[in-house]
Amino acid sequence: MRRVPRRLRAVASVAAATASLLVSAFPGAAAATAYERPPGAAPGPVGLPVIPSVLASGRSCTGASPTPAHAQPWTMSALGVARVRELSDGTGVTVGVVDTGVAANVPALAGRVTAVADAGQDCVGHGSFAAGLIAGRAEDATGGGIAPQARILAVRGTGKNGVASPGTVAAGIRAAVDRGAGVVYVGAALTEGRAELTAAVAYATRKDAVVVAPAAPDAVPTTVGGTPSAPPARPYFPAFIPQVVAVEDFGPDGSRPQEAPNVFAADLAAPGDAVVSIGPKGAGNYIGSGSSLAAAFVAGTAALVRAYQPRLTAAEVANRLVASAYPATKPVLDPYAAVAAVSSPAAARPTPAAAMRLPARTASHAARTRALVVASVGGGLVALVAGAAVIVPLGRARGWRPAGGDPSKERPKVSTSA
Repeated sequence: MRRVPRRLRAVASVAAATASLLVSAFPGAAAATAYERPPGAAPGPVGLPVIPSVLASGRSCTGASPTPAHAQPWTMSALGVARVRELSDGTGVTVGVVDTGVAANVPALAGRVTAVADAGQDCVGHGSFAAGLIAGRAEDATGGGIAPQARILAVRGTGKNGVASPGTVAAGIRAAVDRGAGVVYVGAALTEGRAELTAAVAYATRKDAVVVAPAAPDAVPTTVGGTPSAPPARPYFPAFIPQVVAVEDFGPDGSRPQEAPNVFAADLAAPGDAVVSIGPKGAGNYIGSGSSLAAAFVAGTAALVRAYQPRLTAAEVANRLVASAYPATKPVLDPYAAVAAVSSPAAARPTPAAAMRLPARTASHAARTRALVVASVGGGLVALVAGAAVIVPLGRARGWRPAGGDPSKERPKVSTSA
């Protein structure tokens, strides 16, 4: 094997160190890099039960998981949760969870859940799981939710078996903002009810609430024979309504699961595969996948922004989530950048609602600019250090003579001896 020259090894070492510093400084970069990788091997088996989105006919309510998680999931590092919590933990913000309900007495949310009507009971468990991703206590082994001090307002947006309808979701959105929710998370992705849901979202917008929803359902519909049959990409509601922040999922290897429903349009991508959270009972944990879980992380991030900069309007918060995202095939949620971004009259000015929906494979101009600046600075540093590593040793070897100089014509050295 050929030996690598010492100078080249030094250059490679410096380049690797610089790249490592850039990734540590911008956690979203790691997530975006992973998101753009080709699909790899599926995650290994995890000994946690899967949280359902809908209960099959005749199935009993979801119970407590017998298995607690003993380590923080990959989502914590992908989102840079520890870093962003140094700035904001969601204190003072209420997140309305329009889903299957949220168990009011689950330990990870104890004392921070208020329920509308019977939404404090969660037979399915999906709403409790999502609420744990949003605001689970930080002391849990999983690391808890992204906004561990936010309050949860449980609002039923489905029947007790988890099946949603436009009427229940629209009523849930209105009920959430009427009771003071500054952020509204919707767990459903529906193919109908556009007019009804658009009216409900407009109502939330007038009440200054950020609405977040999945860009596609969690599961692919099955045929009569039980075989998954992914339909072509199509709009889902309320996510496709312009004022709503639409979110799609990705997994630990950066890709979406092969069996995941196709996404027609989304504003952001966030972790949503092999996600670990709580169930509707007990202290055990469940695992789940789907865009609805990615949307929960975005809703939690919106709560962090609203807590840190309460003077921002809902439109400004929604625009900031997208503008601060790390550029990738779909812009990747970057909670720290969203919270820490400096407000200015220009940046804070609400943009037209229609501008929120980003076409496929398009990142925001601000995010691209940030990425180019970081890449340029990092590349410049690497180039300077690499050049120095090559030029300085050569200069010393030549005695710092100009190229082409004649050694015989050099000025003789002055002797210092007696």
